[in-house]
Amino acid sequence: MENEDIELFASCLAGLEAPLADELRRMGVRRVRPLAGGVAAFCDVRGALSACLWSRLASRVLAVVGRVDASDAERLHEGVRGLPWEDVLACGASIAVQTHGANDELRNTRFTALKVKDAVCDRMLGQTGRRPEVDPEEPDALIDVRVRGARATLSLDLSGGPLYRRTWLSADDGSDAPLSCAQAAGLLALADWQRLCEAGAALVDPACGDGALVVEAAAWACDLAPGLVRERWGFFGWRKSEPEVWNDLVREADERFERGLARMAGVDALEVPSSAPPDRARVRIAGASSSSPAIARARLLARRAGLRQALTLELADAQSADGQVARACAAASRDASDGAACCVVACILPTGDRALSEARAQADAAAFAAASAAAPEGSVFAAVGGEGVEERFGIAPALGVEIGKGRVAAKALVFDAPPVGTTEVSVPDPAGGAEHLVEVFEEASGQFAARLRKTARERRKWARREGVTCYRIYDADLPDYAVAVDVYEGAGQAAGNTYVHVAEYAPPRSVDPVKARRRFDDVLALVPVVLGVRSDHVFSKVRRREKGGGQYREARRRSYVTQVQEAGFEFEVDLAGYLDTGLFLDHRLTRALVGAKAQGRRFLNLFAYTGTATVHAAAGGARSTATVDLSQTYLDWARRNMAANGFEGPEHTFERGDVMAWITEARRAGRRFDLVFVDPPTFSNSKAMGRRTWDVQRDHVELLIGVSRLLSEEGEAVFSCNLRSFKPDEEALARYGVALEDITAQTIPHDFERNPRIHKCYLVRRG
Repeated sequence: MENEDIELFASCLAGLEAPLADELRRMGVRRVRPLAGGVAAFCDVRGALSACLWSRLASRVLAVVGRVDASDAERLHEGVRGLPWEDVLACGASIAVQTHGANDELRNTRFTALKVKDAVCDRMLGQTGRRPEVDPEEPDALIDVRVRGARATLSLDLSGGPLYRRTWLSADDGSDAPLSCAQAAGLLALADWQRLCEAGAALVDPACGDGALVVEAAAWACDLAPGLVRERWGFFGWRKSEPEVWNDLVREADERFERGLARMAGVDALEVPSSAPPDRARVRIAGASSSSPAIARARLLARRAGLRQALTLELADAQSADGQVARACAAASRDASDGAACCVVACILPTGDRALSEARAQADAAAFAAASAAAPEGSVFAAVGGEGVEERFGIAPALGVEIGKGRVAAKALVFDAPPVGTTEVSVPDPAGGAEHLVEVFEEASGQFAARLRKTARERRKWARREGVTCYRIYDADLPDYAVAVDVYEGAGQAAGNTYVHVAEYAPPRSVDPVKARRRFDDVLALVPVVLGVRSDHVFSKVRRREKGGGQYREARRRSYVTQVQEAGFEFEVDLAGYLDTGLFLDHRLTRALVGAKAQGRRFLNLFAYTGTATVHAAAGGARSTATVDLSQTYLDWARRNMAANGFEGPEHTFERGDVMAWITEARRAGRRFDLVFVDPPTFSNSKAMGRRTWDVQRDHVELLIGVSRLLSEEGEAVFSCNLRSFKPDEEALARYGVALEDITAQTIPHDFERNPRIHKCYLVRRG
């Protein structure tokens, strides 16, 4: 049975079909043909099992059972039932069916899967007298159905699950971890790491993150089969599988790994405790990150893989890249026949929604460029993802491949020469250490660094003196660097951490967008160095005006939630997930004013956002509070802020609604309040508002008339807005008995004095 011809299809990330075809050829698989999204081939049972055990580039390995007519459900059932499933499925194996693709008659993949399952069960019942059990969660045999046009290809998934989910991954590593493993394997294949490693090359990942690439590289170098300790396989439910062949393959793989680990880390590497540090003088695979949590996770990953002795993982940044390369190359040179060794510098640089912090992405790209510049002649430089890598190198890549499609698409670049013509800015160390050299795109960015350093020193002194822990240190001081830089000192479990939030003001159309992007990238590269903050604690947003209105939006990112303090109160902020963080820093004095006025009063917070003003009012002794917002997300956030400060109970209500409609209903119900805080958005076209839009200049008269009718006889409202050109229609308001008092000047904090038009603020009373 071992010599039987089996048709295989090995799927992979788009762009890796050619390297996967080469990998299968090296395994002895025959008639290899790269196709879109995978490779078709033929082999015997040993070849199929070997592909499962050894493939680093395949996502799944499928044994093709047959192709049938899928022009409609009945023909599909008939065709599937005609296939020899009794020769495919092991006796007693449970099954499940997964379907990909559709056509005009088979539009629902679940329906298609159901028809295939019924046909397989009918065939097995007719041929063996037993229907196989169906186990959707953990089947012994997973049947794969791919519908394309009027035909369907049916296969048995021999892998039983994605091979990119390496055995050294755990559930705690997140949903993107298998993708990182796939990208790492693909990038190493494109960089020809196997050949270079066998020739004695070193490998350095100067921005290793959680360690996916260096662990993959070490597994390759130590000849560790990716599936060596995998416990579940799809071929366990395959009738043609031969246990003795599989056991022989596993024994051979075990011996190869022992020899490979001894070759890379020393003959005693298998006897050393997994927690012991590696021999830096011997190890030629090195990873580094500026994030201590990332290094801890990377070391854990290496220990799980049994490769901790084969690689070093250090806390370092771009300034240390040359040292990392020198140490790895020195270790490699000891094994090289001619005493010289080249280096592969490789990185996975997250992009899009996978790049939680753009500043971290810039720091990682800078570390990659710095390590590449320090590598010896004949080295290879490879990166997947990231933005501006090609621009940093100043030369065209020797190879460029798009890996993956859609959300997971990323460009892999391989260079055969180091970067040229880089510009560096010298930045004094904020802790008094040695100066840092930061690679930038624009020479003028040095002026931004100097200005930021000066304003940061002044603001930090002021903040310590005033007890302020969240404040602005830069606000478009230089016109060409139009960004706002805010500092957030962590509180609670985040105490001791410093976070920075950078918001770019969208440049006018007269400014070259490429130049503007280069400047912003320079800002993100400089901010963590100038301020002495971890790059992964620097978050950025770009404010861009939407067509047809004044709202600002940005692509949604993954959240980064932490805690901060203001005036002794603890607040939750999200530094990455939304355009604003949850705490408007320019309203610091306004919130304090609300708290000072709240004693014994019934308080109402309209357009409440995250309820920070409600917390101040409750702490100021408000008799009751009502928090109103259209967004349930923000109401829940407000409730958490109140609870974190000990304010819970029936006297504190949280009410969802369109504020204008809510005011009307509250007036009809006869509700009255002694103190109201109103901070509406400049513009809104939220779907929850129906066909109506909101414009603060257009609608403020109606809003404030309604608010005044909710005030008790001695009540007052604090009205604030951020429209810089806002002009209240005092004449119209006066006709309806509404009086305004402009108190803007006394509500502008020191850190916003340079921009006194940041908001307008008024006291509202009955006239």
